[in-house]
Amino acid sequence: MAEGDNKSANMLAQETAQLEEQLQGWGEVILAGDRVVRWEKPWFPGALMGVTTLLFLMIYYLDPSVLTGISCSVMLLCLADYLVPTLAPRVFGANKWTTEQQQRFHEICGNLVKTQRRVVGWWRRLCALKEEKPKMYFASVISSLLAVAWIGQQVHNLFLTYLIVNFLLLLPGLNQHGVITKYTSMAKREINKLLKQKEKKNE
Repeated sequence: MAEGDNKSANMLAQETAQLEEQLQGWGEVILAGDRVVRWEKPWFPGALMGVTTLLFLMIYYLDPSVLTGISCSVMLLCLADYLVPTLAPRVFGANKWTTEQQQRFHEICGNLVKTQRRVVGWWRRLCALKEEKPKMYFASVISSLLAVAWIGQQVHNLFLTYLIVNFLLLLPGLNQHGVITKYTSMAKREINKLLKQKEKKNE
């Protein structure tokens, strides 16, 4: 068991180091984005909402086709991939990388690797469910897709995407400030109260 844990820890450290090397040119930008999504200043959530709202209003106004939207998105990614590693040291200062920043950058890369592992683990469990319990797999996948299709039919695609993007951008800050834990605990308490009331009625 200990050998397995050590092997897993070594693989995690190796994958984290590889990711750090790949994202080294984006280090300053990633740290700046991390400060924003973790709400280090009280006006950061409003700024995030404002930027995403402006972006989606532009998309709504321009109403590009799917092909145009994909082409423009890929073009912006290519430009960012080329320009950011070149311009970031000039904007943020190449010699201002501190030990604290390096440690935070290492933590971010480690969290990204762990998130990737979780996604892969969920996919493997889904594949295992398909092999072991095909009926349950079929029922759960079809019902989930039907629910998503119904939601997509009821809510405008662009507005739904806007809500999802805002939620994902605000999620780290909500987690950092304990908002998610607070409301999750409240929901658990209410559910436990309802279960206890139901048990008393049954008695």
